[in-house]
Amino acid sequence: MTFEDFLIDVDPKYLGFVREVNDDLIQKGCTLKMATAKSGYVVSYYYGKKKRVLINFVFRSGELVARIYGGNVDKYLDLLDSMPEDMKKLIKKAPKCKRFEEPPKCSPKCIGYAFPLDGDHHQKCRYNCFLFKVSDESVPFIKEMIAKELAFRMEG
Repeated sequence: MTFEDFLIDVDPKYLGFVREVNDDLIQKGCTLKMATAKSGYVVSYYYGKKKRVLINFVFRSGELVARIYGGNVDKYLDLLDSMPEDMKKLIKKAPKCKRFEEPPKCSPKCIGYAFPLDGDHHQKCRYNCFLFKVSDESVPFIKEMIAKELAFRMEG
């Protein structure tokens, strides 16, 4: 299984975006790991000594989705505020993190996200919080969020 195998399943409209993200993350020191799941390929980029995942590309219902692990989201709230309403709705609909409400029911290694959005305080699960369908509207925001998250990880 190669990155090129994964690209065969990507909508040609978004090949440039996916290649750009891949090239940029590899150039900045991220490690690429690939796996398969029921829904297709899982392409993950890890950064840092602890090799924490930064982003996954996965397929959901045949569509390419980017899952961003935004552990530094509190440092770029302006980006969240500027996102299109459809992306904000996905964030708001994401499940609450059990770690905040019932810690024993969640992994002790879990790091849920707590942040304000549109005047409300949210406590979201890291696995579904920033899970965005790749679309013409979302691509610029996905790219910017990846760049901001990676920049903060590189500092720390």
